[in-house]
Amino acid sequence: MNKYDFTNRAAVVTGGAQGIGFAVAERLLEGGARVALWDRDEAALASARASLAKTGDVDTVLVDLTDRDAVAQAASGTLARFEKIDVLVHSAGIAGANATVADYAPDEWARVIDVDLNAAFHVNQAVVRTMIARGYGRIVNIASIAGKEGNPNASAYSAAKAGVIALTKSLGKETAGLDIAVNAVTPAAARTKIFEQMKQEHIDYMLSKIPRGRFVEVKEIAAMVAWLASSENSFTTGAVFDLSGGRATY
Repeated sequence: MNKYDFTNRAAVVTGGAQGIGFAVAERLLEGGARVALWDRDEAALASARASLAKTGDVDTVLVDLTDRDAVAQAASGTLARFEKIDVLVHSAGIAGANATVADYAPDEWARVIDVDLNAAFHVNQAVVRTMIARGYGRIVNIASIAGKEGNPNASAYSAAKAGVIALTKSLGKETAGLDIAVNAVTPAAARTKIFEQMKQEHIDYMLSKIPRGRFVEVKEIAAMVAWLASSENSFTTGAVFDLSGGRATY
């Protein structure tokens, strides 16, 4: 396993209490980073902190990422704790309901867009301001292959993740003149708790589209994210990295 040096780096991982976010936090800690986990699940945060504390310096922040003011407060708290934020990995998200566009409930559409896209904006905005002030930063947004290709019966999720991709590209261009890299990854589905939100036929559909014939492992996602979040990634920005097991067509 490649080990990237995050000594003296401070990182925020949203959705860090479980799944992809937890695997990323673990990888960053192994490289020497101090890590703040931002999540809305208090019990999961406590469990994650207990598990990760033996690896390094971990802080936990209970926050609703759809609340712009709460995100700003979380950023201020992490800055007070770590004095800086060098790395942001935005992983928090939900799958939302499985339904056709014709039958998709407007309230559910709004909920998914709020959690999966608006929250990404709030988090990126709050953190990148601190990075611009210091002239250094690495941001990795966890998007999805659904944001490239659009999964049937998952229009809200697909649209939100497409928005995350576009947000990443815009922010990457805006900060390209600084030592700030903003990139996204587009994984195929990983077998995490998010599967509990999906119908089995939708899970089967996603698997059928992956030439590798299996779901991506969270540690495989963390491996790519670790490089993107490291100082070694000194040129690439505003880009999207495929983790779809061969599914992506562009």
